[in-house]
Amino acid sequence: MYPIVKKEKLADKIYLMDVKAPRVAQYCEPGQFVIVKMDEKGERIPLTICDYNREEGTITIVFQIVGASTERMAALEEGDVFSDFAGPLGCASELVGEELEALKKKRILFIAGGVGTAPVYPQVKWLHEHGVACDVIMGARTKDLLILEEEMRAAAANLYVTTDDGSYGFHGVGTAQLQALWDEGVRYDHCVAIGPMIMMKFVCVLTKKLGLKTIVSMNPIMVDGTGMCGACRIMVGGDVKFACVDGPEFDGHLVDFDQAMKRQAQYKTEEGRAMLKLQEGSTHHGGCGMCK
Repeated sequence: MYPIVKKEKLADKIYLMDVKAPRVAQYCEPGQFVIVKMDEKGERIPLTICDYNREEGTITIVFQIVGASTERMAALEEGDVFSDFAGPLGCASELVGEELEALKKKRILFIAGGVGTAPVYPQVKWLHEHGVACDVIMGARTKDLLILEEEMRAAAANLYVTTDDGSYGFHGVGTAQLQALWDEGVRYDHCVAIGPMIMMKFVCVLTKKLGLKTIVSMNPIMVDGTGMCGACRIMVGGDVKFACVDGPEFDGHLVDFDQAMKRQAQYKTEEGRAMLKLQEGSTHHGGCGMCK
């Protein structure tokens, strides 16, 4: 069992929890994720690791209520437990594997949208702890939905906050803020964008025009998190990849976002899954048990 040692409401329908999971905390790196289950019959829920404390053996997760399972999860309190807490899963951020001196010479930018701020934070924090400066653009629809602003401000060299409705910070989306910075002569060598699929798509449209390398974290529907079910299948540079084992990070300029969003929508229905099975033939997995 994995006890909840801290619970905090960050914004409307967005919660943070610290969970005691010593083995996961010992081996995880920024960019990886876990899959949690509340009980033996519960749904498997993939969540990016927002933070970790190796000494205390805790993992920080952030989630948004989007359905029945996350509604149940939000009702859990400190002292309650998860029956399963599997991880770390997926590959760590490629920045973690680079030489520190090479990283220090780069101008690195993160663009975080909505709950995507949670998986951006551990990467920014890791860079800060290793003496690597980076800038962050973080945004939400409105001020009340912004999360982890103080934590991000402490770790980023420069933090640019945006809101779609102009209620706080820059009035506009992250791409508009990036364009404004670019127009002022600010340049970057490396960009990481994490957020809703449509947001990452348009970040990549802009950064491709600017000639700015961009990494995205693909978090479509996941079921088993080990590459067996094929739920998170995407096309990257014309090749089939699975976000849970090959990613979740990929070169954003090679990701077929239109196909990914269409597949994500189809996968939610039985008829859509049957059509995908027909279209994808031998490359379509069936380990999730959803395809009849």
